[in-house]
Amino acid sequence: MCNTQYNIDDSRARHELIKVDSVSDFDVRFDFKLCFSDHVNEKMSKAYCVLGVIKRNFIYMNKNTCTLLFKALVRPHLEYANVVWCPYKKGDIEIIEKVQKRATKLIISLKHLSYSERLKQPKLPTLKYRCLRSDMIEVFKMTQST
Repeated sequence: MCNTQYNIDDSRARHELIKVDSVSDFDVRFDFKLCFSDHVNEKMSKAYCVLGVIKRNFIYMNKNTCTLLFKALVRPHLEYANVVWCPYKKGDIEIIEKVQKRATKLIISLKHLSYSERLKQPKLPTLKYRCLRSDMIEVFKMTQST
């Protein structure tokens, strides 16, 4: 990065603009390269915290209970404003998918199955699929408004 200083000249004073590594706008964090890695890490941390609360407070969960809790409490953190920050890096996609993997392991009756099988039982799509689906819905809305 260059060492250029930027100022805003007001009629009363001169204000130097402060350089920052990342910015948060509507709770979506991005850096000066428009990467959303900080945002992904922040949202994953929140999602894991909520999963921890669920795990501590529900001793035994069947498929329906776990699915309902995941959809209501965890998935909103993972998908908030994903039209803006939709993960395109393989590492970010894997980090997001790990949260759902851990959530499906909370269902004791499905714990021994593979991840794809654990998703089929409660009829949960992968988070990558949901991001793609939401992108397609947004494109459809844009094409219909013209």
